Amino acid sequence: MPFWTFFGLQQGKATTPWPDGAPDAGQEGVLGMPRFAPERCAPDCAACAEACPTAAITVRTDQAGAERLTVDYGRCVVCQLCVEACPTGAATQSFDWAFGTRARSDLRLGGDAVPVPASQPTASRRGFRRSLHVRHVDAGSCNGCESELQALNNPFYNLHRFGVFFTASPRFADLLLVTGPVTYAMQEPLRRAYEAMPAPRWVMAVGTCAVSGGIAGGGYACGNGLEGVLPVDLYLPGCPPNPAAIIEALLMFLGRRPPRVAGGHLVE
Repeated sequence: MPFWTFFGLQQGKATTPWPDGAPDAGQEGVLGMPRFAPERCAPDCAACAEACPTAAITVRTDQAGAERLTVDYGRCVVCQLCVEACPTGAATQSFDWAFGTRARSDLRLGGDAVPVPASQPTASRRGFRRSLHVRHVDAGSCNGCESELQALNNPFYNLHRFGVFFTASPRFADLLLVTGPVTYAMQEPLRRAYEAMPAPRWVMAVGTCAVSGGIAGGGYACGNGLEGVLPVDLYLPGCPPNPAAIIEALLMFLGRRPPRVAGGHLVE
């Protein structure tokens, strides 16, 4: 008997039973998106907004003359600088790492958000609930998101058990998964990959860079992620989002997990 076969029999099954009724997602103790309690904000305080490196936090005056805190989690890189800068505890740490959503507006806290979409897939997506082929394109990433994507195929997460597979050709892909801030040099290759996909086809922005441009957004080499380049069907901010968050977002998109983000809040 080969050594690795014997070793595997000794160790037993390594794949986590999550998310089917088991809590072990492999992310215990991992910090997620910071939480905000605007009612705790001190008057004329904008410490969190000044500390934010991506302008994800803004303090503006509404029509009634009151200051209003708004947070765009689609721009958040989870650096926790706002938590460190906040003098009143209005910004606190959390373990909210699963922030995938189908509506960009649901990543905004304090803005005009739309209701959470129904968990049932549309008619054109219903046939893909048990099988989905993904084409990944790196559009200028730092490779942080790529490291998390590689972990999806390790024995612990075992993405294939969900019927989700990566493919090397867009002609066999149902979902175009994009990472990176989408540099100007990658915009045309992205469009060509999208056009080569058979219909129906969808686009997933993985990582804050792909959602909004992240740290590099609006720079000399790129715009603001996929905004204005391709239509996006699934948003997953994070820097980078962890493997469990990617799985959670994919299953939510397929209608196999309920939506969890509404109006900038994670709902259980």
